[in-house]
Amino acid sequence: MKFLHTNDADFRDKFSQLVRRSDMDMSGVMPTVMKIIEDIRKDGDDALFAQIAKFDKFTPTSTQDLLISTKQMQEAYDALDNTLRESLKLAYERIKAYHEQSVPKTWSMRDEHDVLLGAKYTPVDRAGLYIPGGKAAYPSSLLMNAVPAIVAGVKGIVVCTPAIGGNVNSLLLAAMHLCGIKTAFKIGGASAIAAMAYGTKSVPKVDVITGPGNIYVATAKKLVYGEVNIDMIAGPSEIGIIADDSANARHIAIDLLSQAEHDELASSFLITPVEAFANEVSKHVASELKSLKREAIAAESIRNKAAIIVAKDMQECVELINELAVEHLEIATNDALSYMNDIRHAGAIFFGHFTPEAMGDYLAGPNHTLPTGGSARFYSPLGVENFMKKSSIISIGRKGIKELGKACMNLADAEGLGAHERSVKVRLEDF
Repeated sequence: MKFLHTNDADFRDKFSQLVRRSDMDMSGVMPTVMKIIEDIRKDGDDALFAQIAKFDKFTPTSTQDLLISTKQMQEAYDALDNTLRESLKLAYERIKAYHEQSVPKTWSMRDEHDVLLGAKYTPVDRAGLYIPGGKAAYPSSLLMNAVPAIVAGVKGIVVCTPAIGGNVNSLLLAAMHLCGIKTAFKIGGASAIAAMAYGTKSVPKVDVITGPGNIYVATAKKLVYGEVNIDMIAGPSEIGIIADDSANARHIAIDLLSQAEHDELASSFLITPVEAFANEVSKHVASELKSLKREAIAAESIRNKAAIIVAKDMQECVELINELAVEHLEIATNDALSYMNDIRHAGAIFFGHFTPEAMGDYLAGPNHTLPTGGSARFYSPLGVENFMKKSSIISIGRKGIKELGKACMNLADAEGLGAHERSVKVRLEDF
């Protein structure tokens, strides 16, 4: 695990490498992904079935082979033990309650010229949710993507998930049942993104695609953007923690590992003004690492992508974390909430000693689909608004066009657009 001190002569050079962690080299996979997309766009199901046979290790011959039945979903849900079923339901209810508070509202107003202005929000007709299934299966991702779409009022929800050998994780199936999913397919990777973006005989075309995935999925989403909307280009998971010696060093160490176990490319950062505390956390990381089922993955992440930074004070800690603009930010101090206004860039912020990032992953309520790699500077968490679009509302009466029309004509004339100018002029001539 790297140790950096802000008073080191080469600190800025080393820190800039952490800031640039988002450099995602898509060039190596771009030709492959472009061919996958083009083949599906041109040949539809024929290409899709061939790609599934190649990448997902089972050979579909019909749409029925791709479909995940609602009966499978129901059976998986019914087979859950009561404790897990209740936990899943609690997560669903909390996520739904949170997102119901953030539904954009249609609004209107009349200004001093008696002009009606406003905005009308409507859900997209169909949303495509990509749920990863590579190194691990993530039912929580299904909840976090499906629930805001449901709350937004989307009528058509399409789920795609990898099914290596044709098998789908039973807890993911149970989560689909809980969310009332009717249309789900055993399709993974760039093939799923292309199928949802362009549509095939088996897979309906959608309007927006959300959900995380590997570099092939991220590249495919980037390439189909414009044909459909997307949530964001997500990279490996990451956590940044600001803590002082009021925090429990073992807790902080395990929180760092909670991201490292996701992926070898996941990033974990601790920034603290207390060097003794930094050393204690480092020792706990080494000891706790040995107990993880995913030790090999976490160890590589900690070795190559983690860093502990010792800053001179809390103000410098905040300045550095804003530069990193991390996906998950924990502030583990006795006065954590006092820093709320100082944080400008973070996907989700976890305040206090008893708010581990894992609570946000599963059932705190806010969405866990978050901007990574520093993109929290300009992206927001997935939410209801990702599944809605806004139409402007304008209604001008006789008073409004009489009072505003001349200025509009002047601007149209200045741009050399005669029909624009005349469309206002002919109306004014009626008075």
